[in-house]
Amino acid sequence: MSSKSVRKVQTDEDVKRKAIKLVIVHLKKKIEPEFQGKDSVLEWIEQMEELLSEEEFVMTKYHQMRKDFNDIIERTLDYDMRSRLRDSWYSLGRAMDKRVKQH
Repeated sequence: MSSKSVRKVQTDEDVKRKAIKLVIVHLKKKIEPEFQGKDSVLEWIEQMEELLSEEEFVMTKYHQMRKDFNDIIERTLDYDMRSRLRDSWYSLGRAMDKRVKQH
């Protein structure tokens, strides 16, 4: 009798959540210590991590968080940092569009 491991069926929400978490990890690495708007971005990251920890995946909440992130980016004066944050904003949008690969 062979034992087969039971694989959890991955949903679109699982894929989106994992992709968003990866964007957040990369975003944390981009933030420079002397960045003037650092506190706003870190507060947003904390809110996003709380949202990611919720059991239910409500897409409208993630869209609102992306909109809030855009507001932070628009208030960022440092051109280089704004560009880095904008890259993360685009990556976040792509992460929210992810779907389970169909075989």
